[in-house]
Amino acid sequence: MLQSTALKVLQTGAHVFLTGEPGSGKTHTINAYVRWLRERGIEPAITASTGIAATHIGGQTIHSWSGLGVRDTLSPYDLDAIASNKKVVERMRGTNVLIIDEISMLSCDTLNMVDEIVREVRGREYPFGGMQVVLVGDFFQLPPIERGGRSESAPFAFAADAWGALNPIVCYLHEQHRHRDEIFTKLLSALRRGRVGDDAYRTLASRAIESDGVERDIPRLYSHNENVDSLNRIRLDELKSKAQTFPMSSRGPAHLVEALKRGCLSPEMLVLKEGAKVMFTKNDPAGAFVNGTLGVVESFTSGGAPVVRTARGVLEVGPAEWKMDDGGKTLARISQLPLRLAWAITVHKSQGMTLDEAVVDLSRAFEYGQGYVALSRVRTLAGLRLIGYNRRALEVHPEVAKADLMFKKQSAAARKRFEEMDDDEHRALSDAFVRASGGDLAGGVVPKTRATKRPIKGASLDKTLALIKDGKNLTDIAKERELAKTTIVGHIEELFMQGKLDKRDVERMAPRALLDALRDIAPVFERLGAEKLAPAHAALKGRFSFDDLRLARVLL
Repeated sequence: MLQSTALKVLQTGAHVFLTGEPGSGKTHTINAYVRWLRERGIEPAITASTGIAATHIGGQTIHSWSGLGVRDTLSPYDLDAIASNKKVVERMRGTNVLIIDEISMLSCDTLNMVDEIVREVRGREYPFGGMQVVLVGDFFQLPPIERGGRSESAPFAFAADAWGALNPIVCYLHEQHRHRDEIFTKLLSALRRGRVGDDAYRTLASRAIESDGVERDIPRLYSHNENVDSLNRIRLDELKSKAQTFPMSSRGPAHLVEALKRGCLSPEMLVLKEGAKVMFTKNDPAGAFVNGTLGVVESFTSGGAPVVRTARGVLEVGPAEWKMDDGGKTLARISQLPLRLAWAITVHKSQGMTLDEAVVDLSRAFEYGQGYVALSRVRTLAGLRLIGYNRRALEVHPEVAKADLMFKKQSAAARKRFEEMDDDEHRALSDAFVRASGGDLAGGVVPKTRATKRPIKGASLDKTLALIKDGKNLTDIAKERELAKTTIVGHIEELFMQGKLDKRDVERMAPRALLDALRDIAPVFERLGAEKLAPAHAALKGRFSFDDLRLARVLL
């Protein structure tokens, strides 16, 4: 499928699985779609399966976005806690388009849990609460990694119940924009099909070199962390500048601190020098860097903090915290600079990168897809130096090979349908999707900066909550507190978001006429959305006040 056809599919609001070989333009297509959405005033949630992948699309991990975090199971208690998190609720209820990149590295269990969370938060039983879901990736690349081992029965996201419920339209891009070298392209295609013959072996042999003949400044890709750590130490020792040492600090029970350390990409003892190549290991809340941002240490401040130059500029790096919380209480925490050395990186961390040159060592490859990912990072055969490889490096997962045939057939059917679709039909579908998402059909929207709402003081909320629990109605509370009724409705929304009120509390305070009319309001919200109430108010011909509609939004 061409990128233009895939974009046409996306613009209808359909669920989509966007796939294709490395360099086929998946990221380019998604970027074009995101621009199209934003021009119409629709802001998508841009996520990825890993922190490194999130850096390439300017988003966050799906685990962070969904509130799932590091959980590998989802109990009813967990689901209730996440659904009571104000930030998660605001984020999900304000999202109409969810993009998940590098879907190959997301397990089926995780996709199912995210679906369950979104449906719970949005209060709708449609897959992912009714939002458009765009899954992006290539299952021939790295598979999911799970603590305690990968699920043998259904490791891949395409085996998830949530995937089946979405039933996404498959857009399989076939153009090649990264690899113009015909011989190299044939090699990668042979790896992808699992048919590595004599020609492929001869091509690999032509790029073989001895490890001691490698040029110093070419990045190296290894399958194991120990090789990466060893080379990084050697390169650091070669720098003549003075070393600065940064120890990790911690607070909390030893077993919890150790668990945090295992999940932290920064080392317990970080040693840096001027000229050291580094990678950031955590997202910056202000957006100055993300997990995976590369840079070079230029200097140190008088206070000893490293000054790092990245592609986006120069910044002084201070300590970051990794915490383990439970019910709002911090159980343990560690603090370290969000950096690690980066002369060499693992194949896993290289996924999504494009390199002009690379030295690749696959002699200890242990996972399906590692060889394919490592080799396909490089633009041309001339840019590849191969130290070695083993049998596993050239293998593809049999489940993926089988699923790929199905994806190609589904994509061919979708391609035929959308290429034959006339402009009027496509425009009607696209316009309906934009309207349902609260967007502007005319396009050309200039994103507005939302005014920051003044937070409602806790004491004021507590007074309103006490009166609600005393059984008083909306009118009586407004009168007793000497506040406008609309202010009290705002308190109700805030208390509900905080989990201090449930729907029964709100039902008791809502006018009887509103409760009787919820079945009429529900389809209007379903059709027009509930983020902006003006369209629903107009569609209902002003039968209900905006305050009534705000209460209905909570109840629905």
